[in-house]
Parts: sequence; structure tokens; C-alpha cells
Amino acid sequence: MLNAVGLQGDGIEHFIDKDLVALEKSGATIIVSIWGHSVEDYFLAAKMLGQIKNRIAAIEVNLSCPNLGGDHVVFAHDARLSAQIIEGCVSSGLPVWAKLSPNTHELVNIARAVHQAGAQAVTLVNTAMGMAIDTDTGLPRLGNIRGGLSGSALHPIAVRCVFDVRQALPEIGIIGVGGVVSGRDAAELMLAGANAVQVGTASFANPRAALLIQNELIDWAVSHQITDWSQVTSASHRNGLAK
Repeated sequence: MLNAVGLQGDGIEHFIDKDLVALEKSGATIIVSIWGHSVEDYFLAAKMLGQIKNRIAAIEVNLSCPNLGGDHVVFAHDARLSAQIIEGCVSSGLPVWAKLSPNTHELVNIARAVHQAGAQAVTLVNTAMGMAIDTDTGLPRLGNIRGGLSGSALHPIAVRCVFDVRQALPEIGIIGVGGVVSGRDAAELMLAGANAVQVGTASFANPRAALLIQNELIDWAVSHQITDWSQVTSASHRNGLAK
């Protein structure tokens, strides 16, 4: 999927007053993803969530946003800015995950910087930058010209990013995300180094995708005589699965 919808939401106040209540009624474990157009935006959102930290499990800090309060660089492409934001968000008292971009050759260095700043984990990865042109009009299909590429096309990029960061940072938590549409896709990210896996785009086609993928992953684990998920995570860095 190629999209340019931006980051939709009614604001942190609306989330706390409305959405959070509904999620709590469902019994879900709640991890809140925040974003901002300035460093201060992130700090404010994290501070507000810190005031209700008994109601949520963690904050995921989406750093793939342009710094409209500065030089317009994407935060996730700048190690110093990324670390600054994470350090401020950690003061909320909640566990912090940093969601990083695959659109930079500095990914490993940025992951290291946010880890040193206090991030318990990194979410790898956000969408890759893509573009599509209408061959009848000759014009870009998206209003923003470029857009975020997700789904199956992103999966090999996500696997590579997870592998590279795990190789450099054996101790950091990693949540793998990108093109997970089957249990084997989830297993592949775990083998590359992910401790957990997210499902995104597949849910647009089927809201039950995450549950179906979970069941497929369990079936895969049984077929490979896996008795503990630690046997899977980072196995590609340990000569593969034990026979």
C-alpha cells in the first residue's frame, strides 16, 4: 500500500477522554503511539500520558515526522534530535519505544542513540518512501507526490533493518513491523532479531489479521518443535534454528 494520509488523530486530549476509555473496556494492553511537529509536541504528549501512566503500558514515539519548528529534517533521520526527544519522553515514567525510519543509512547509529537516551525498545520499521505516477495523465497519483510504502513490499526491508540493528545492539528490545501478512512473515522478523511483531497494513484487508497471523505463528512454532520464543528471536545470528 502507498499512502499519503499523514498522521490522523483528534489529539491527545480526545484520546484520553474517549478512545482510551473504549480500549480499557476491551481489556487490551494499551501502547500509545505519539507524534509531533516539534520537539515540544512530543514532550507535551509524553507528559500528559505520564499523568495517567497506570492506565497504559508504554509509549511508542513515532519519530518519522518533519521538524516544522526547525530545519524540516525528519526527526528519525537525525540521531541528536531523536535522542533529545526520547530523553524528554522517558521523563514521563513510562517505558518508551522509538519507531524509526528505514529511509536513512544512519539507522543503526540512530537506534544506538535512542537506546542510550533511554528507549527500552525500537520499532522497526516505519514505511519506506515511494511514489506512483498515473500513466494516463503523467502526473503523480498522490497529492503529496511521495508517500509511505507498506505491506508485503516493505517486508524484506524490515527484515534487513531488524537484522542490522540486532547485530549492532544485542541488548536492545526490537518490535518488528513491515509487511507481516502470515505467521512465517512474523517468524522471519523474529529470526532476524525481533522480540515482538506488529501487524498494520494487513488489518485493512482483514481486521482479524493479527489473530490469524498469531495462530499461524503458533502452528509454525509447533512444526519446528519450538518450546520457547527465545529459541526463535535472533536465531539467524546463532547459526539458525536448532535441529
